[in-house]
Amino acid sequence: MAKKAAKSDRKTVKGNGGETHQTAGGEVPTLTTKQGVPVADDQNTLTVGERGPAALEDFHFREKLFHFDHERIPERVVHARGFAAHGYFENYAPLDKLTRAGLFQKKGQRTPAFVRFSTVAGNKGSGDLARDVRGFAVKLYTEEGNWDIVGNNIPVFFIQDAMKFPDLIHAAKQEPDRGFPQAQTAHDNFWDFISLTPESMHMVMWIMSDRTIPRSLRFMEGFGVHSFRMVNAKGESTFVKFHWKPKQGMQSVVWNEALKINGADPDFHRRDMWGAIESGDYPEWELGLQIFDEKFAEKFDFDVLDPTKIIPEEEVPVTPVGRLVLNRNVDNFFAETEQVAFCTQNIVPGIDFTNDPLLQGRNFSYLDTQLKRLGGPNFTHIPINAPKCPYHTLQQDGHMAMENPKGRANYEPNSWGGAEGGPRENPQRGFHSYPAEEAGTKQRLRPESFSDHYSQARQFFISQTEVEQDHITDALVFELSKVDTVAIRARMVSHLRNIDEDLAKGVAKGLRLSPLPRAADAARPTRQDLKASPALSILLNQPETFSGRKIGALVSDGADAALLTALEKAAKKEGAKVAYVAASVGGVKLSDGSWLEADEKIDGGPSVVFDAVALVLSEKGARELAAMPPARDFVSDALAHKKFIGFTEEAVALLGLSGPDDAGAEGLVPLDKAGDAARFLTLCRHLRCWTRA
Repeated sequence: MAKKAAKSDRKTVKGNGGETHQTAGGEVPTLTTKQGVPVADDQNTLTVGERGPAALEDFHFREKLFHFDHERIPERVVHARGFAAHGYFENYAPLDKLTRAGLFQKKGQRTPAFVRFSTVAGNKGSGDLARDVRGFAVKLYTEEGNWDIVGNNIPVFFIQDAMKFPDLIHAAKQEPDRGFPQAQTAHDNFWDFISLTPESMHMVMWIMSDRTIPRSLRFMEGFGVHSFRMVNAKGESTFVKFHWKPKQGMQSVVWNEALKINGADPDFHRRDMWGAIESGDYPEWELGLQIFDEKFAEKFDFDVLDPTKIIPEEEVPVTPVGRLVLNRNVDNFFAETEQVAFCTQNIVPGIDFTNDPLLQGRNFSYLDTQLKRLGGPNFTHIPINAPKCPYHTLQQDGHMAMENPKGRANYEPNSWGGAEGGPRENPQRGFHSYPAEEAGTKQRLRPESFSDHYSQARQFFISQTEVEQDHITDALVFELSKVDTVAIRARMVSHLRNIDEDLAKGVAKGLRLSPLPRAADAARPTRQDLKASPALSILLNQPETFSGRKIGALVSDGADAALLTALEKAAKKEGAKVAYVAASVGGVKLSDGSWLEADEKIDGGPSVVFDAVALVLSEKGARELAAMPPARDFVSDALAHKKFIGFTEEAVALLGLSGPDDAGAEGLVPLDKAGDAARFLTLCRHLRCWTRA
């Protein structure tokens, strides 16, 4: 026998956000269908009888399941795994002599921004610390429309012509017959394509460098990649390249560390960015411009339209013109981060394109991408993509149209006046393409000026410190060791001989490749006269600050309370944070009898997720931790990854030292008294102790 529905004791009231009702937990919104119909029961399907069949008329059930079945949209083919935040761009000074773009006209002018960072090769569910290029896409909601700077954390690209982009991505993605490897370039298809594409060799140096395993999205550079034009009110054009320089400096991890971080926390970059913004430690970059004219372009050693080339900062300095601040996390990941649509063709008056063939191809491609992914031509109606300035078009209808033109006319020209006639073009304020003169025969070829594939690759390599060069060598050995086909390994080494002979020999030795293959045929010989560019090295541009970083303090019962207080104080002064790791997440009882809750349990808070570590232990606590494999790993990884380690005398045994006097290794800092904490934080500004054996 069916039970009678219980009489509700809930009181319904009207609120500003729609209908609400009173519950035991307070006033809450009333659940409705998508049509706004209030829902009485969200727990049970409508049935005929207590155990009977479901009724077809249950419109709430039908709508709920219908929407759930269609929740997923196609993920991006590339840059699928992303993370984004809101912020603003603030202009430093008027740039009216350079560009008419409205956001650059006033000192202190702020423009709303939305920035999405991403990996390239992995799917949405892949880990954050893959060795990969990072997307760095900036949407600026200017008063003249949206401007998208769709760049990467590397200033060059693998290919020169967009015709080869599908081939590159097909080669980098999972092999089609087996569906793996995921988010890795360490497989035959990728290196087969690369070894047959000499123009990729400059990019190879960058992707095998530490640039592709950043410590944080906050600590990496961004680049517009291509040469663009800025055009002023007089119609005068200047070439520019866009750079985003992180205010807290660059920092990367080592490969072994990246592997372990992915295992410990595959969302490491996301969590880091979210946490920084939530705590008020807003990530910040400076926008810098490399500004040059036709005269420089003509005399430059390489073609400024070649996307596999850079202009060294020593030749054209980067001029800071404003700052980008991210100060608000998204309200809904799908609505904003997933549905945001970046298009390189989105520019504003005062910005224009060049004939960079890769840029031209991207301009053509991106609309197709968004149409497929977001379901129709009205993706600009989605709030995250809509301009924040007034906009008026004559476009109408289409899938999911949120708005249509008002008035009688939906065409132009028309003879209707005023609001009836709709919007009209504005020759004074409207966008004008720079009137560059173009002429030539139709043909399919690469310009001869694009044919030097090795000289800048060599320049990048010799610009690195010895530590960074070793990392590049090790990365190539690791990646190529995952290639089963020996001929592909040999072909890659033959290219490396055109870049640097010692690099080629080091990789060949690591692969046990003998004899050394002859150097690959080169369209142009490698230039030996290009000077090293210190701006290309991460370690030569260290920030000398520990701000924005985190110390992992391993603690035990009986740990020195005064020392931990001093450590917290020194970290706060530096702009850093301390996270406490203990045998139990419940915490520890300190030397003064106070209780300290832990942030992480030892096997959930490995040292790889921290920038430096401190071992603040009692003698008994050190003995107990020494018996725990995760605690031993905590210390051994910190040592292997060259992190600065502060330690109390009681922690000597856990460190593997015979006594305090054995602590002479660089980067190991005794914490004997509270005053030592400040000295430890000062040393941490160097980020890693690369000189430690």
